[in-house]
Amino acid sequence: MKRSKIPLCFSAVAIMLVAFISSCTTNQGNQQGGLDERTAQDTPSLAQIWKTDSTLTGSESTLYSAEANVIYVSCGNTDPVAKDSDGFIALLNPDGSFKDRNWITGLHAPKGMAILQGKLYVTDIDEIVIIDIAKSEIESKVLVEGAVFLNDAASDGTLVYFSDSRAGVIYSLDIEGNIVAVIESTEGINGLECFDGHLYALDKEGLKRYDTKKYMPSLINTEVTGGDGLIVLNDSTFIASRWAGQIFFIKGNETSLLLDTQAEKSNTADIGYISDENLLLVPTFMKNEVVAYHMK
Repeated sequence: MKRSKIPLCFSAVAIMLVAFISSCTTNQGNQQGGLDERTAQDTPSLAQIWKTDSTLTGSESTLYSAEANVIYVSCGNTDPVAKDSDGFIALLNPDGSFKDRNWITGLHAPKGMAILQGKLYVTDIDEIVIIDIAKSEIESKVLVEGAVFLNDAASDGTLVYFSDSRAGVIYSLDIEGNIVAVIESTEGINGLECFDGHLYALDKEGLKRYDTKKYMPSLINTEVTGGDGLIVLNDSTFIASRWAGQIFFIKGNETSLLLDTQAEKSNTADIGYISDENLLLVPTFMKNEVVAYHMK
C-alpha cells in the first residue's frame, strides 16, 4: 500500500487512450429503504415513473442527496477519456423536473460522485473535482498521480473512496487532500458503496466486501461480474447494474434480473436510489436521459 499527499491543483496531465471501456460511477452510502425486509424469493418489480428529456448528454451517474432533496447527474461522457471541457453536473428534482440543467460546467468526463461535509466529490478522468455545494462552485481539483480512468466514488462519512477501473486501484481521499491507494490489483474495479463500516465494490470477479481497517476482501456474489452501479439496502441485499443495460437484485445467495434494456440500446450506468420513495434512478448514458423506476 502506498501513501502520498497530493497538492490541490487545477491542471491535469493529458492522457491519450484509444479504447473505450464499458464499465463507466456511487453512490450515496447507507441507501436503505422498504425493500430491505424482502426474502430471497420475493424479487421486486419495476414500474417506470418518469424519464427526462435527452439533453443529459452522456449521463453516467446519479446521486440523490436527502439533505438537499436533489438528484445530481454527471454528464458529458461523449468521449469518456477526452479532456474536452464538455462535462457538466445537472440537478434534478425527485419528480424528474430540472432544478438546474447546467449547475456546474467546464468538466471533462465526470463519472462517480460522493458527498462529504458539504462538498460534492466528482471523479474526472485523472483528478477529483471538489464542488462546494452551498456556493455552487468548484472549490478545487486534486490531481491523482498515475491515474488512468477514475470511475465510481463513495463516502463513509470520513473518507471518500474512488476507483480507477483501468489501473485496478481503489483510493481513499480525506478532507486534507491526502490520497492513499488502499486496494490494488483488483481487475475491472468500478462500482463502490459504503455501508455499516464496510466498503463494497464491483469488479471482474463480482461483488466484494472489504473491511475498512485492513481492506481484506470477501467475495459475496459471483454472478454480477463487471458491474457498474451499486446500491446497498442492507448487508445481504443489493442492487447492481451492468453498463450495457442490465440491473440485478441480489438477496443472500439469490440473484435476479430486474431490468434488461440491452435490446433498446439503453445503458444502465451508475444507478442511484431514493430510499423514502423506493425510486431507482437509472442514467442511460448513450440515450442521454435519466429514467426513474418505482420498486415494489
